[in-house]
Formats: sequence, structure tokens, C-alpha cells
Amino acid sequence: MNLETQISKIIEANGAALYDTEIVTEFEETIFRILITKTGGVSLDLCATISHELSPFLDVHPPMSQAYRLEVSSPGIERKLAKPVHFKNAIGEKVKLKLGAGDKLKGTLISADHDGIVLETKQGEEGFSYAELNTCKTYFDWN
Repeated sequence: MNLETQISKIIEANGAALYDTEIVTEFEETIFRILITKTGGVSLDLCATISHELSPFLDVHPPMSQAYRLEVSSPGIERKLAKPVHFKNAIGEKVKLKLGAGDKLKGTLISADHDGIVLETKQGEEGFSYAELNTCKTYFDWN
């Protein structure tokens, strides 16, 4: 069993789901960030509980050889879409896409499968394979 699978089991035991993991460097500090989701939302208490349960596990099975800080949080209302499951879970939401050619596009995600996505844009329905996509994220219209 790989590390991500074991982390996912600990998160699921707390009624949440693993969204993604990432390693980032902020202010010369390495952060191992674990992003979780839960129907009804993610609370600070849930993040703290999962962090306390993951910490001793990661002490025994470190995600990297260097020193790091563990951070457990929600991916947020405007979140990165990188895996097919991310797109499937975002159907019906507004998304921003950057395509491989540098073109930018906004629309509503109307379908996603293991091959690609379909977006409803001002021009109508447009389909894209995952290979055509560069960066993608959901967005919230604050107006």
C-alpha cells in the first residue's frame, strides 16, 4: 500500500476524503499539505483531528527526507482541478481553464470522464481532453 492510500484511510476514518497532497515551499519552509473534502464542508476541528492522527503515522512513514511542516486544510471554494476525479466532483461548477496553447476559457463544467471534460461556454459546448488542459480551477463569481 502506498503512502497516499494509507493517508486516505486515516482521513476516511474521520468521515472526510483525501482531495490531494502537495509539497510546497513558503518562506524557506517546506510544507506537506494534505487537502481534504467532506460533504457539508470542512471545519477547523476536523482538520486538527486529522492532523493529530496523521502526525504520528508520518513520523514513522515520512513523506520526504527533509524537515517539513504538516498542514491539513480544505482545497477551498476556488480549488485546483488536476485529476479526473476532481473534474467529476466539480460538475455543475464554474471553472477557468488555461489551455496548452495559452488560451484562457471560462464556463460551467457539464461533464467529465476518464478521457476529458465538456464545458458550457458563451460559444456553446466545448470538449477537451485532459492532455489539452494546462491549469484548471473552479472559481466563484463574487458579484
